[in-house]
Formats: sequence, structure tokens, C-alpha cells
Amino acid sequence: MNLNTLDLFSGIGGFSLGLEQAGMQTRAFCEINPFSQKVLKKHWPGIPVYEDVREVSRERLQSDGISGIDVVTGGFPCQDISVAGSQKGITAERSGLWSEICRIIGDIRPRYALMENVTNLLAGERGAWFSAVLRDLVEIGYDAEWHCIPASFVGLPHIRDRVWILAYPSSFGWHVLQDQASYNFARECLQDNIESGYRWKRETCGHSMERVGWTVEPGVHGSNDAVPDQMDRIKACGNSIIPHIAYMWGRVILEHEKRLVLRA
Repeated sequence: MNLNTLDLFSGIGGFSLGLEQAGMQTRAFCEINPFSQKVLKKHWPGIPVYEDVREVSRERLQSDGISGIDVVTGGFPCQDISVAGSQKGITAERSGLWSEICRIIGDIRPRYALMENVTNLLAGERGAWFSAVLRDLVEIGYDAEWHCIPASFVGLPHIRDRVWILAYPSSFGWHVLQDQASYNFARECLQDNIESGYRWKRETCGHSMERVGWTVEPGVHGSNDAVPDQMDRIKACGNSIIPHIAYMWGRVILEHEKRLVLRA
């Protein structure tokens, strides 16, 4: 079962890398950073890369022959909501681009929307930022569930806790499935979709951040190798989402699709 994705705020393609491993297909990207654009064009030749999210619309996509988008993804900018940033809020210049994701979701009406951001989105202004996100989704007819998942959950040697938001049309019927609750989601869907190698590493390092042989700097593209664009590469990797977690979400979505077919 193939689902088509529109990857917004794509970075170097972390969402698409994970979701395609799960069985989905990327139809288009949107990324403004020139270095990240080069990465996308190298690894996904022939897939359109739009530059400005404010210019992406259903009409624009259809005029370019892109239709049938089932999943919209986006790790929208965190600079205005991160504890390490300005904390100006969800309506500020950069993190306020969340409104563009919401506009596009409302315009395209995908079966699913999957977003990622820093966990301070939940806590900012005593929950007011996240309340605004949920309110925006409700206004376009979408429900949502969310889960905080650290990088160490898939065996990486750091915490990097992030909130993942899965939205779907209010009339979609996800709630009719008994395993929708977050407890069952974490236990059955996430843990069962971790490859055995990742599970071993997670049990070894877990949240203790034990090194288990990992190195901080990549061996080929580190600062001692005189590789061009090294700082752009490091920044792009730092801004990327964890593809392993996107892969697990992809498996969850596709499993839900199968169960909907069985119930039909």
C-alpha cells in the first residue's frame, strides 16, 4: 500500500528517508536552504523542490502535475519556541510558519499530517503555544495526537527529545480502533517497529547516553578533512529529524490503513 507524501521544511530529507523506508513515496519537497536543496536534489533526482512554503498550494501542485497527496510532513522552525532560542512564540516570524503548514493541510486535505518540533512547544506560555496549534487544526477539521520521543529511544547516544504530532481529519474514524490510545501506541507500535539492532543499542545506552563506540564527529566530513561545505553539513544534520522515528510513524500509519481496509 503506497501513500504519497509532501515533505515541507524538508531539510536534508529526514522525513522522506524514514517514510520511504516504511513504504511511502515522496512527491515533492519544500526547503529554502540552498545546501539542503542540493542534498535533496542529489538523493531524490527528479522530485520537485519548492523553495518558499508560502507559495505552496493545492493549485500550484496540481499545475505541476502533483496530486493525490496522502501525507503532509513538516518539522517547522523551532527558533522562536526552543528554550535555546528567542521564545517569542508560535506566532513569531520563523516558528510562525506553522500557520503555513496548517494552511496547506487545510488546502490539500491529506489523510494524515505528521509534524515534529522541540518539546517546549508543549510548555511554552503555560501551554498556550500548543493550544494554538491544536486550535488551528480543529478549525480546519483535523484531530491530533502527540507523543514525545527521544533519539535514545531508537538507540542514538543522546536524548534529543522531540514532540511528534499526528493529525488526521476529524471524520476519519481513527478513534474506532481500540489500539489508538497512547499506551498501546508506545508499547505495540513504536517498540515493535524498532529493528533488533536498534533495540540492542537502546538497551545498552538508553537514556544514560553511554557512548557504546559512537563518535561525536563524522569520520569523513569532520573539521579535519577539509571537506567543502562542512559547516553547512553539520548544521543540516543538526537540524534534521531522526529518520528512524519517522520510519516508525510510517509503519503505524500504514498499519492503520490496512486495518481500515479490513473493517470496510
